[in-house]
Amino acid sequence: MRRTDTAARVIAAPAEVIYAAFARAEAVMSWLPPGRMTGRALEYDFREGGRYRIELTYDPTAPPGAGKTTGRTDVSRGRFLSLLPGKRVVQSVEFESTDAAFAGEMIITWDFEAAGSGTRVTVRATNVPDCISQDDHDAGLKATLDNLARHCRG
Repeated sequence: MRRTDTAARVIAAPAEVIYAAFARAEAVMSWLPPGRMTGRALEYDFREGGRYRIELTYDPTAPPGAGKTTGRTDVSRGRFLSLLPGKRVVQSVEFESTDAAFAGEMIITWDFEAAGSGTRVTVRATNVPDCISQDDHDAGLKATLDNLARHCRG
């Protein structure tokens, strides 16, 4: 049985601003890559049913073989399953990898909920491959939320 990983953070921005950070590929690639990774959108159609394909590249200090697609890259593809402006983004994610341990579809849900003068963003990844360590995934989700917070501050 694969697991579900969750992370949350209150971001000092309205939900509409946070939702807008998902709408353009350039914006997403500025905040989505965790840690010292960089990203580029290979395809990005932000609409319900729209497809995307992204490439995240590990920095040169990453251990050899860190990538799921190549030694230094993770390429993933998916679809936007549900888009509720200012409230929720649900997407599917599949890694492009020859390693069967990474096969299968994850579902990532981003929920936005008013919290004082900001918005609580909760990200939930279901069907996470067991070969992705819980500690690494938790750190990556936290880093991505921190990046999103910086992006939404301007």
